[in-house]
Amino acid sequence: MPKQSKTGKLYIVATPIGHPKDITLRALDILQKVDAIICEEIRQGDRLLNRLGIQNDLIALNEHNETEEAHNIMVRLARGETMAIISDAGTPVFADPGQYLLELLYQSGIPVSPIPGPASLMAALSLCDFPIDRFVFAGFPPRKTQQREGFLQKYKTERVPVILMDTPYRLTKLLNEVQDVFGKNQDILLACDLTLKKEIVLRGRIGEILPKISGQKREFILILNLNKTKRYR
Repeated sequence: MPKQSKTGKLYIVATPIGHPKDITLRALDILQKVDAIICEEIRQGDRLLNRLGIQNDLIALNEHNETEEAHNIMVRLARGETMAIISDAGTPVFADPGQYLLELLYQSGIPVSPIPGPASLMAALSLCDFPIDRFVFAGFPPRKTQQREGFLQKYKTERVPVILMDTPYRLTKLLNEVQDVFGKNQDILLACDLTLKKEIVLRGRIGEILPKISGQKREFILILNLNKTKRYR
């Protein structure tokens, strides 16, 4: 009987959230060696690989083709190929397509391995001068305006930091909504364009920060400090 070929493997590779030098040596090694790299959009993936000086085949996996393409990828991995999945920036799967693919791979017994590295969430948390031993990741509010206030209202009773994200063009909108729900004295940390030259970290009351950032489009993470006790005096 012919010998069965060895099962392949999927690597979940974190890529820079801004500054290209934040890529890890291990990530570079994996991206160079795998048979193909899975990304959300070919153009973005190609741009990232060019910045890193890597040439490899790209496979698009996104909300439009995930069901079909995930099965195709699984078949290739089952035949012995190795692949990496990347995000446009940061750690993949977290807020990008890929969970359905992982579900298929776990069911099929195909190994999955993380290659950790840059993550905007952890970078923003590291900037906090208030306790973060517990926090709530609320993520992205609904797109529809009429649903967003109710979404934020659910977190008013929290007593730990609440983390919010949204698209760059909704930065001002979200800050205004948070101010309406939590009040202009709500204590926040706003981290924008982390690791880039235009990086800015703003700390204080939302009523003071909003005028400084209003109208701008930036990648951001917003952390609401809902702690009612202070660690330091």
